[in-house]
Amino acid sequence: MSGSTQSTAFTGRAERLLAHLESGIDRVADDLDIDVLRSGNVITLTFENGHRIVVNSQEAAQEIWLAARSGGFHYRWDDAAEAWNDTRSGEDLRVVLARLIEIEVGVAPALGL
Repeated sequence: MSGSTQSTAFTGRAERLLAHLESGIDRVADDLDIDVLRSGNVITLTFENGHRIVVNSQEAAQEIWLAARSGGFHYRWDDAAEAWNDTRSGEDLRVVLARLIEIEVGVAPALGL
């Protein structure tokens, strides 16, 4: 795949992911006291306790980055798994995000991701 084709594929996948995350979190945001703000390729979740989780796409690295109190995580698209997987642990971004939200709000969110 050429560089521009790869970049276009990444941009499309990243945009679909961010839109999907934003939609899923918006559905539960009021019940869980989460403020959701999307600005371009960045989604910021702010919790009642002031903690934040930030998810954003990094086109140059072809990765999705997630930052939380527990650290920073990088995800790459895995064609075989059809998922964004952590570059170190291999864990699915959706699983990690749900777990991090649960840590902040005290209940497992039904995100439908």
